[in-house]
Amino acid sequence: MNAIDPRRGRRALSVRHSPVERSEGWTSRLVAPHLHRLLDRIDAGLEKGSLEAVLPDGSIRILGGRADGPVCQVRLVRWRALLRLIAGGSAGWYRAWAAGEWTSPDPVPLFALFMANAVTLGNVARRNGPGRWIGRFLHWARRNDRKGSRRNIAYHYDLGNDFYSLWLDRQMHYSSALFRDPDDPTESLERAQQRKVDAILDRLGLKDGGSLLEIGCGWGGLAEQAMARCRISYDGLTLSAEQAAYARERLGPSANILLTDYRDAQGQFDAIASVEMVEAVGQEYWPAYLAAISRLLKPGGRAAVQYILIDDAIFRKYARSADFIQTYIFPGGMLISESRFRALAAANGLAWHEVTHFGLHYAETLRRWRERFDLIVDRGLLPPSFDQHFVALWRYYLMYCEGGFRGGMIDVAQVTLVKPN
Repeated sequence: MNAIDPRRGRRALSVRHSPVERSEGWTSRLVAPHLHRLLDRIDAGLEKGSLEAVLPDGSIRILGGRADGPVCQVRLVRWRALLRLIAGGSAGWYRAWAAGEWTSPDPVPLFALFMANAVTLGNVARRNGPGRWIGRFLHWARRNDRKGSRRNIAYHYDLGNDFYSLWLDRQMHYSSALFRDPDDPTESLERAQQRKVDAILDRLGLKDGGSLLEIGCGWGGLAEQAMARCRISYDGLTLSAEQAAYARERLGPSANILLTDYRDAQGQFDAIASVEMVEAVGQEYWPAYLAAISRLLKPGGRAAVQYILIDDAIFRKYARSADFIQTYIFPGGMLISESRFRALAAANGLAWHEVTHFGLHYAETLRRWRERFDLIVDRGLLPPSFDQHFVALWRYYLMYCEGGFRGGMIDVAQVTLVKPN
């Protein structure tokens, strides 16, 4: 699996160079003219925003600039950065950054620029040739059947509770907060996360004596807030052994924390909450996820789901290959096509109500996470096994995601699903 594994204290990624990449002089003489044509394609595809590119020979090209949008700068240290982009898409672009082949004073607006123009750029930043098929195969190999789900969840969430507690808010929420105003720096991340949970719980209408199931309970933050509201019975599902141990210690005997796949959950509940868990399900298993919600809800019951979606205009191209996130951060992950997901909900007898989108709130959440992450790195608080390669990967991941939400083609939403009487 291409990623940094701090538990083994080593770099699991090896950036291999092809014979073309090993000789920048050869690349410059023979490949650079073709790469200028790639820059022409990028220029033509940038309908919004602009990019100032400093090329390896020191010359400067201004791409885009036709309409307002993200404004960014990039310095191409080596032409091979564009070769990696052509062959590996966003995953190749990360490898080029990790190898020092391109730099930027602020990569966030660069990622926002590419996302804002994702439709008109077409396949410019997606895997091509053999790399596309290799990526698709590797993504398929990480599919979320029961065995794969446990492996994929452990890969990301079992990095350790001590790691996440260093930079998440005090309640340990690893999902978008809901700010009073995402441009207001005076509100704390903790308060905005509480507001997010309140919004989920308001959708459920729980009362004393009710029952709540949480699919993807995380470290128990939502459970703690829900049980403080009213006297309910609570069941939480997770596949992360680290999260389960933390939640059990935090909540005590008042909560039932289960290391159980959502497909194997039993019982019926007045309400179900699921906050940014469905992205780990995978498109192949969306029907099973929604069927489980329908089966586990009592007649008249309500489910509140918070999910990350990608615009339908680019979903098909996105789903055909594995991007940076799927390759290095969330194996088996897949963002939601809202139209497809809504149709599957209806097919499972779940009525779709009160959808609310708040993508810029996620961008601000990610910015604050990165600020906290950088602070603990600067203070030397990370265990030694989390080496410089891991730190660079996670900083890139947080910037990449923030740019995606600022670009507007990725969003986060809450919806209420109601099972009829």
